[in-house]
Amino acid sequence: MNKITSLSVLLLCVLKRLNMINGIMTIVMIALFSTSQGNDFAEKKNSDNMLNEEKNNQDVATFGAGCFWCVEAIFQDLKGVTDVVSGYSGGYLKNPTYAEVCTGNTGHAEVCQIYFNPEVISYRELLNVFWRTHDPTTLNRQGADVGTQYRSVIFFHSEDQHKLAEASKKETERSGLYKNPLVTEITPFEKFYPAEAYHQDYFNQNPNQPYCQFTIDPKVNKLRKQFKEIIR
Repeated sequence: MNKITSLSVLLLCVLKRLNMINGIMTIVMIALFSTSQGNDFAEKKNSDNMLNEEKNNQDVATFGAGCFWCVEAIFQDLKGVTDVVSGYSGGYLKNPTYAEVCTGNTGHAEVCQIYFNPEVISYRELLNVFWRTHDPTTLNRQGADVGTQYRSVIFFHSEDQHKLAEASKKETERSGLYKNPLVTEITPFEKFYPAEAYHQDYFNQNPNQPYCQFTIDPKVNKLRKQFKEIIR
């Protein structure tokens, strides 16, 4: 990633965390991203078809649980998960960019496509991790990340996944794990758009980034303590 792109990404992330993206500022940032991300966007579009298909001998789950950097880092750590791809789903805009999704006006959520071997880890187990690694009771928000793009959502790929997701949600509600009602959407999967290349494997590639240190790292450490039996 070149220096202009690095600077624009950092600035956009800061603005995003401060919930300040609107009006003229949004237009300026989209323009900056449009001029500095040509190669990344081309890579993303070229990989769309491949990533929208389930990989051979694997199943795929699509979860949104706030910032996709967090979701990716968590599910990468699980046995049986073979690949995790950050991207966008659930909206109306084709081939959205990060800057566009950050406006909250595309309908897309930040999500991860999680490819897994069902002989090693089940969809039910992935759901169990999903409910316990974010707050599914806050509408369109995870911590300081605010907007519809951060909503809690499960995009199911089959009727079996649909039934398992609904049952898992009811089970979690009955468990008393959360005092407030769950607001997680459970909706059919339609289309997934991979995010730009610099978002992929973000936690591993940027361990010293403040957001990684103060937000993602504690979540990963909690996961490793709570789910020792399924951690790599």
